[in-house]
Amino acid sequence: MTRVWLVALATLLAGCVAGPFAGPSATMLAKADRLAAEGDYRSAMAAYDAFLTQYSDDSRAPRVRMSRDAVSSVITTRDEITRLQLELLRVREELAKREGDLARVRQEAERLRADLERLKQIDLQLEKRK
Repeated sequence: MTRVWLVALATLLAGCVAGPFAGPSATMLAKADRLAAEGDYRSAMAAYDAFLTQYSDDSRAPRVRMSRDAVSSVITTRDEITRLQLELLRVREELAKREGDLARVRQEAERLRADLERLKQIDLQLEKRK
Protein backbone atom coordinates (compact mmCIF):
# COMPACT_ATOMS: atom_id res chain seq x y z
CA MET A 1 0.00 0.00 0.00
CA THR A 2 2.80 2.41 0.90
CA ARG A 3 4.61 1.63 -2.32
CA VAL A 4 1.50 2.40 -4.39
CA TRP A 5 1.17 5.70 -2.56
CA LEU A 6 4.84 6.55 -3.15
CA VAL A 7 4.68 5.66 -6.84
CA ALA A 8 1.55 7.75 -7.35
CA LEU A 9 3.01 10.69 -5.45
CA ALA A 10 6.37 10.46 -7.18
CA THR A 11 4.82 10.21 -10.63
CA LEU A 12 2.54 13.15 -10.00
CA LEU A 13 5.24 15.35 -8.57
CA ALA A 14 7.94 14.32 -11.00
CA GLY A 15 5.72 15.35 -13.87
CA CYS A 16 5.11 18.72 -12.28
CA VAL A 17 8.69 19.63 -11.47
CA ALA A 18 10.72 18.12 -14.29
CA GLY A 19 10.27 20.02 -17.46
CA PRO A 20 12.53 21.54 -20.07
CA PHE A 21 12.96 24.67 -17.95
CA ALA A 22 13.35 22.94 -14.59
CA GLY A 23 16.11 24.18 -12.33
CA PRO A 24 18.71 22.02 -10.59
CA SER A 25 16.56 21.63 -7.49
CA ALA A 26 13.60 20.43 -9.56
CA THR A 27 15.81 18.01 -11.45
CA MET A 28 17.29 16.69 -8.21
CA LEU A 29 13.83 16.25 -6.73
CA ALA A 30 12.54 14.54 -9.86
CA LYS A 31 15.45 12.10 -9.69
CA ALA A 32 14.70 11.30 -6.04
CA ASP A 33 11.02 10.77 -6.85
CA ARG A 34 11.90 8.56 -9.82
CA LEU A 35 14.19 6.42 -7.66
CA ALA A 36 11.42 6.03 -5.10
CA ALA A 37 8.91 5.14 -7.80
CA GLU A 38 11.31 2.50 -9.16
CA GLY A 39 11.68 0.97 -5.71
CA ASP A 40 15.33 1.98 -5.23
CA TYR A 41 14.53 3.28 -1.77
CA ARG A 42 18.06 3.58 -0.39
CA SER A 43 19.17 5.67 -3.36
CA ALA A 44 15.97 7.71 -3.16
CA MET A 45 16.61 8.42 0.51
CA ALA A 46 20.15 9.55 -0.30
CA ALA A 47 18.80 11.77 -3.08
CA TYR A 48 16.18 13.29 -0.77
CA ASP A 49 18.89 13.90 1.84
CA ALA A 50 21.07 15.58 -0.79
CA PHE A 51 18.15 17.79 -1.82
CA LEU A 52 17.49 18.77 1.79
CA THR A 53 21.17 19.49 2.35
CA GLN A 54 21.38 21.79 -0.67
CA TYR A 55 17.89 23.24 -0.71
CA SER A 56 16.68 23.17 2.90
CA ASP A 57 14.89 26.51 2.46
CA ASP A 58 13.10 25.45 -0.75
CA SER A 59 9.31 25.61 -0.64
CA ARG A 60 9.22 21.90 -1.52
CA ALA A 61 11.39 20.92 1.47
CA PRO A 62 8.42 19.91 3.69
CA ARG A 63 7.15 17.58 0.96
CA VAL A 64 10.66 16.19 0.49
CA ARG A 65 10.93 15.54 4.23
CA MET A 66 7.59 13.74 4.13
CA SER A 67 8.70 11.67 1.12
CA ARG A 68 12.03 10.91 2.79
CA ASP A 69 10.22 9.81 5.96
CA ALA A 70 7.92 7.56 3.92
CA VAL A 71 10.88 6.02 2.09
CA SER A 72 12.70 5.59 5.39
CA SER A 73 9.66 3.78 6.79
CA VAL A 74 9.61 1.46 3.79
CA ILE A 75 13.31 0.69 4.23
CA THR A 76 12.90 0.12 7.96
CA THR A 77 9.90 -2.12 7.40
CA ARG A 78 11.67 -4.16 4.74
CA ASP A 79 14.74 -4.53 6.94
CA GLU A 80 12.53 -5.68 9.82
CA ILE A 81 10.74 -8.17 7.56
CA THR A 82 14.10 -9.56 6.44
CA ARG A 83 15.28 -9.80 10.05
CA LEU A 84 12.07 -11.55 11.09
CA GLN A 85 12.26 -13.96 8.16
CA LEU A 86 15.81 -14.89 9.17
CA GLU A 87 14.71 -15.29 12.78
CA LEU A 88 11.80 -17.48 11.67
CA LEU A 89 14.19 -19.63 9.64
CA ARG A 90 16.49 -19.97 12.65
CA VAL A 91 13.58 -20.89 14.93
CA ARG A 92 12.30 -23.46 12.43
CA GLU A 93 15.76 -25.02 12.22
CA GLU A 94 15.94 -25.12 16.01
CA LEU A 95 12.49 -26.70 16.14
CA ALA A 96 13.52 -29.37 13.63
CA LYS A 97 16.61 -30.11 15.71
CA ARG A 98 14.56 -30.38 18.89
CA GLU A 99 12.00 -32.61 17.17
CA GLY A 100 14.89 -34.88 16.18
CA ASP A 101 16.13 -34.86 19.75
CA LEU A 102 12.64 -35.68 20.99
CA ALA A 103 12.35 -38.61 18.56
CA ARG A 104 15.69 -39.97 19.82
CA VAL A 105 14.60 -39.60 23.45
CA ARG A 106 11.33 -41.38 22.72
CA GLN A 107 13.22 -44.25 21.07
CA GLU A 108 15.51 -44.46 24.08
CA ALA A 109 12.48 -44.44 26.41
CA GLU A 110 10.92 -47.30 24.43
CA ARG A 111 14.17 -49.25 24.61
CA LEU A 112 14.36 -48.67 28.36
CA ARG A 113 10.72 -49.78 28.79
CA ALA A 114 11.48 -52.95 26.88
CA ASP A 115 14.57 -53.55 29.05
CA LEU A 116 12.48 -52.96 32.16
CA GLU A 117 9.88 -55.49 30.99
CA ARG A 118 12.63 -58.05 30.34
CA LEU A 119 14.02 -57.45 33.83
CA LYS A 120 10.55 -57.87 35.32
CA GLN A 121 10.16 -61.16 33.47
CA ILE A 122 13.54 -62.34 34.71
CA ASP A 123 12.63 -61.32 38.25
CA LEU A 124 9.32 -63.22 38.03
CA GLN A 125 11.09 -66.32 36.72
CA LEU A 126 13.59 -66.14 39.56
CA GLU A 127 10.77 -65.81 42.08
CA LYS A 128 9.00 -68.88 40.64
CA ARG A 129 12.18 -71.00 40.99
CA LYS A 130 12.53 -70.27 44.67
